[in-house]
Amino acid sequence: MRSAGAVFEQRACDELQRAGLILITRNYTTRHGELDLIMRHGDTTVFVEVRHRLRATHGDAANSVTASKQAKLIRAAELWLAAHPQQAQRPCRFDVVSYDGPADDARMTWWRGAFEAL
Repeated sequence: MRSAGAVFEQRACDELQRAGLILITRNYTTRHGELDLIMRHGDTTVFVEVRHRLRATHGDAANSVTASKQAKLIRAAELWLAAHPQQAQRPCRFDVVSYDGPADDARMTWWRGAFEAL
């Protein structure tokens, strides 16, 4: 399962880089969970969650980023920012890149500013 996730993370990273984002780091792991991709878009630090769903029986991939998952991502981002104080002054946002369908022709959707840290 991890290898499938890595394939979609790389695919998302490639697509976002083509759109002008710059990769800072990937798979930043904390006790609260993992940040798949941390990128820069202009002056903004972007925390990217990558999701894939083969079938929509439980909703699409983007819907799998629940309020509980969002809270974990926000806590992980806070820890990353605390460890990188020079980045803490920049604006931040949380994006979700979702892929729905079989791997070979999964449809990508990029949700910029998918949720906010309150």
